Amino acid sequence: MIETIDPAGLPEPSPAYTHGTLVSGAERLLFVSGQPPWGGDLPDDFEGQCRLAWRNVERVLAEAGLTLRDLAKVTIYLTDRRDREANSRIRAEVLGDRRPAVTVIITGIYSEEWLLEIEGVAVA
Repeated sequence: MIETIDPAGLPEPSPAYTHGTLVSGAERLLFVSGQPPWGGDLPDDFEGQCRLAWRNVERVLAEAGLTLRDLAKVTIYLTDRRDREANSRIRAEVLGDRRPAVTVIITGIYSEEWLLEIEGVAVA
């Protein structure tokens, strides 16, 4: 079971994340390594790269018999803080009403061509 934890006194979380995620009764944990926008042609734009990275996360989850609904924690690494809003919008589209704990970090990424990388922890 995955439960969101949003204590009083902290800022109201957006519909796309929660302040904390409590997992109980899990039998399996899947740690998804950072998934960049690899696989096929590399899109030039952030939106295309972001959607491709999320598809790669979904592929790893599916291989373990899991879905995006099983994500308890997501960390997204962006190369440019100007992509924050597009990242939040696409994350909300991809996850729908699912609100895992989320951290977004602005940093350099392994390949200079990649604009982001997404990692996560899923539970079943």
